[in-house]
Amino acid sequence: MKTKIFATIVLLAGMMPAGAAADNSFPAETNVPEAAYPRVDDASRAYFRLAAPEAKDVKVDICGKKYDMTRDDKGVWSVSTDPLVPGFHYYFLLVDGVSVVDPASETFYGCGRMAGGIEIPESKEEAAYYTFNKDVPHGRVSECKYYSDIEKAERRCYVYTPAEYEKRTDKKYPVLYLQHGMGEDERGWHQQGKMANILDNQIASGKCVPMIVVMDYGNCGYGFGARPGETREEFGALFTPILLNEIIPYIESNFRALSDRDNRAMAGLSWGGHETLQTTLYNLDKFAHIGSFSGALFFLKDGIDKAYDGVFNDADAFNSRVKTFFFGMGSEENFGSDLISKALNDAGIRNTYYVSPGTHHEWLTWRRCLNEFLPLIFKNK
Repeated sequence: MKTKIFATIVLLAGMMPAGAAADNSFPAETNVPEAAYPRVDDASRAYFRLAAPEAKDVKVDICGKKYDMTRDDKGVWSVSTDPLVPGFHYYFLLVDGVSVVDPASETFYGCGRMAGGIEIPESKEEAAYYTFNKDVPHGRVSECKYYSDIEKAERRCYVYTPAEYEKRTDKKYPVLYLQHGMGEDERGWHQQGKMANILDNQIASGKCVPMIVVMDYGNCGYGFGARPGETREEFGALFTPILLNEIIPYIESNFRALSDRDNRAMAGLSWGGHETLQTTLYNLDKFAHIGSFSGALFFLKDGIDKAYDGVFNDADAFNSRVKTFFFGMGSEENFGSDLISKALNDAGIRNTYYVSPGTHHEWLTWRRCLNEFLPLIFKNK
């Protein structure tokens, strides 16, 4: 009986006629195949529908704002939103107080759970750098599994190799280790971040060099505080030894990866930005390129001179070793990357600061940050 009800909800939610949706609306690109809803219109409003005839109250929770849905005489609930910020957003349906994933949406791991997602499109020109382009060569994203002796468990990573990798079998490539944020996992950059399209387009245009990109689980796929007794210092901290002692050796044994520090980079978003600095700044013998996108960074509270065992106290030594030191964030998120960049400049530490106009703590910010970061790394300086 439950299977029949669920199938009915899927059918009605995804394939009903447009109804009250604007004439200029279209199905979201994040919908399951043939799903007519959710829809998005030219004003960036979203339209949601759900067939739930026995429900008493249904809401859409998108970006933390809840919209009450209205029931028609057939038990179909619908609502339209205010104009939404362009980019990717997680959302949930609240059905009689229970938060569930919209059956008409593809699912994405975010917020520490599987979530619905909706892409509010930018203009074609603005979105070109992360849009699939049929006219350029495309790399491959492989799902790889390995055993961790540190965790005593199976782990998984996704590895991007450029289009030329299969043909130029005598060539080795630099490697970028690219991390997700809190409540997300190793799928995030590949799915929500559209990183393969960004790399393909940049490599084809000569904007960045061909490289391998490794996306692994950062041991922070839940919200901080969910594990009883865990301190902020402990949250995700296991990832650094796993990366240094297991992931990097695995990649360099199984892919044609260059293994010197000048050809190794690490970057991450939000908590992944914190993990990036925690890993790289204590191990500058292993990394020459560093990027933090909306990074959860705390090192200014005790003074820049005390940060990371005083790594910033000798600016000349730091600048000679670190080829790329990048900080970026959205103009609307107030995450402090601008203050950190200024403090580093005042200390004589070379760095690049980028602000994504009009965006918050969200995937569009991080796509843009990656797009700005890639051309800087693995270049002769």
